[in-house]
Amino acid sequence: MTAPSTFGLSSEARNLHWLLTNLVEEVPGIESVAVVSSDGLLLLSSDPGRNEEAREKRTDRPSGPRGSSADLATVVSGIGSLTVGAARLMEYGGVKHTMVAMDEGSLFVMSISDGSLLGVHGSADCDMSVVAYHMALFVGRAGHVLTPELRSELRKSLEAESTGSPR
Repeated sequence: MTAPSTFGLSSEARNLHWLLTNLVEEVPGIESVAVVSSDGLLLLSSDPGRNEEAREKRTDRPSGPRGSSADLATVVSGIGSLTVGAARLMEYGGVKHTMVAMDEGSLFVMSISDGSLLGVHGSADCDMSVVAYHMALFVGRAGHVLTPELRSELRKSLEAESTGSPR
């Protein structure tokens, strides 16, 4: 994982970066992680360097979310929206988490707060119960600090990172 620069960020934003880094480094099999706002914007990523790759139009790299946190954010936002709609239709309350098991890996989506989502792309050999447990720990620690002000700060930080301008 490429550690993002947290210089100039609030202590809450630095703590969220630290929690995300720990999630990725401590849980075997995690490929990519994205924290997405309720309106589908990427707030926090496990691999900021690859976000720029996802924005570039290149023909020499495969398309799709494999490895790209920016693409993962798009998928997480879509799945989150779909499952919220399904829950409303079924009248069973809010969605807590969603898991998609595929031949070559897994996708986990968990609600954080106010519609924000944590998405994890796991490898085929990841232990799904361990990933889900650590995601729940992240959500429990991050949910109360992910305020509208912090979401705005994280979004501005990502935008500044992609343009190369100071925060």
